[in-house]
Formats: sequence, structure tokens, C-alpha cells
Amino acid sequence: MLRKKRHNARFDRKREVAPNGLYPYMVHYLEWAKTVNQCSPDTLRRRDGSLRRFIAWCDERGLHHPGDITLPILERYQRYLFYYRKDNGEPLSLSSQNVMLSPLKSFFKWLTRERHIPSNPASEMQLPKRPRQLPKIVLHRDEIEQVLRQPDIKTPDGLRDRAILEVLYATGMRRMEVCNLQRHHVDKHRNAVLIQQGKGRKDRFVPMGERAMGWVKRYLEEAHPRLVGYDYEALFINDYGEQFTRCGMSKMVKKRFREAGVTQVGCCHLLRHACATHMLENGADIRVIQALLGHTDLNTTQIYTHVNIDHLSKIHSATHPALIESFGD
Repeated sequence: MLRKKRHNARFDRKREVAPNGLYPYMVHYLEWAKTVNQCSPDTLRRRDGSLRRFIAWCDERGLHHPGDITLPILERYQRYLFYYRKDNGEPLSLSSQNVMLSPLKSFFKWLTRERHIPSNPASEMQLPKRPRQLPKIVLHRDEIEQVLRQPDIKTPDGLRDRAILEVLYATGMRRMEVCNLQRHHVDKHRNAVLIQQGKGRKDRFVPMGERAMGWVKRYLEEAHPRLVGYDYEALFINDYGEQFTRCGMSKMVKKRFREAGVTQVGCCHLLRHACATHMLENGADIRVIQALLGHTDLNTTQIYTHVNIDHLSKIHSATHPALIESFGD
């Protein structure tokens, strides 16, 4: 199979930063976050992008040095993000706003500790509160099976996509965790996989089950050698012979959902939700789900106990004494 060729160099989606006095501080801060604070590569990428956007915003307003930044300036930037509209007219989600603002608190805390500024202007900056929301959609098992059957497993990329979908549903892994998997993370004897440096920089082993492992083994034997380029150790290889990116995996999964007639957004996370919800319906203990999903706080996992109203209604109808007797008896 001939791998696709890129028409140009990798497109850097980060906003370019004009020469600005804040920029060298950002570089030193990110180096500290990498070496001393030992942030994960994914966290470093997010902080880098968020700080670049902030510095570009500052540059447009003539703010070039750490001492120029005050709490009112930070709150002004916060209002800018709140009222910002994307190309489709939609506002930034509270989650996106938090991703862009949180690194500023860490950055200015570092500037203060290193005595580049006398006090921390971000110490009193309040981040948007994100309400804990129930997943709006939980796919039924037949819908999941329909999605899983979409890839053409006679082709290398189809076999790869089937393996990825099976892993996402079987393990409840986060999208980035699947992207970061290496071949040596797969334990074929125990039907398990090592998630290294997951969210919160924590490692964990999760079971994959015979079915998903069967697809991974077949993919490694039949498709991986035909797809791989220079990054031989990456488990899942994209059409360019490289390790999958988050964006690339989202596009692939969304494509398979669309082919199955499922149009909901957040496709990778829908599989994570479905994994947790379906296991709970079948009697799995909530703490087992917590370990599987890699949640530090059990309260985060307990949200899944409130998700499936259809399942709850069936149990309610079958067991509540007031409903067992026919109406009017």
C-alpha cells in the first residue's frame, strides 16, 4: 500500500508570535514545566498554544513585558475569549476558555517565583466554572456495533480503523491515550494494554478483552507493516506512516460514525461513555469503572450512574410495586 504524501510541510496551527518581550519568558517557563514540573508532552503543547495566543493578543495592544500585565488586563483577555466567535458563529466552550486561561495562572505564578515580577496578577483571576453535565447521548449497543462494522477490513486502513474503534469501546480510553500507544504497550498474553503517562501523568494497565485484542493482533500482523513509516514503534499508524494525532483520530472516528448514520459530536468520547455505561448496566462495580477510566475522583465516575434513563425506566417498571399492578385494578 502506498502511503499518502503530504503536499507541504506540517501546518502549524499555533498563532505566530511576533518579537515580544513576553516570548523569552514563555520559552523559559515551558522548559521549566518540562524538566522540573515534568509536564506531559500533551500538557506542554496545550500550554504552548495558549500562551502564544495570549502573547499575540498582548502584542496587538502594546503589552510587551511581564510588568505590563495586571489583573484588569487578564480580565480583559478573559472577556475577549468569552465574546469571541468562531468561524461558524459559535462561542468558545467553557472548556476551551479554561484551556486558554489556566496556563496563564501557572505562567504568572512562575514569573513571580522567579522574581521577574513583584506580585502575581493572576492569583485572583477566577476561571470559568464548568458545570458537571451528564453525557447528552449514550449510544445503544446495536448502534455501537453498526459503527464498528463500517471499516472495510480487507484494506490496511480499514483493518486499522476497526482495531482503533474496538479498543476505544473495549477500554474506554481517552483519544490521546490511544494516539500515544506504542507496540510494546500491548500485553497479548493478558489481553491488556499499558497506558503510559495518561491524564495526570499516571500509568495504568487496562484490560482489553479477547475481542478487541483479536483485532489488534490481526492489525499488527496484516496492516501495521504496510502502513508504518519512520515511526515503527507507534501502535496505530495514520495514512502518512506516522503516529496518529488527536485531530486525525477524531476525523477518522467521526467518518465511521457518519457512515453508520450516527451524527452526534464528540465521537471518541461517545465510545468512552458507552463503555462505562454498558459495563455498569451489566453489573460492573463503580470502582472498577473508575480504575478503567483512570478517574482520580470517584465523583467523576458516578456521573455514569445517572446516564441511561432507558435502562433505569425498565428496571423501575419491572420492580416498583406501584407499577407492577395494572392501572385501574
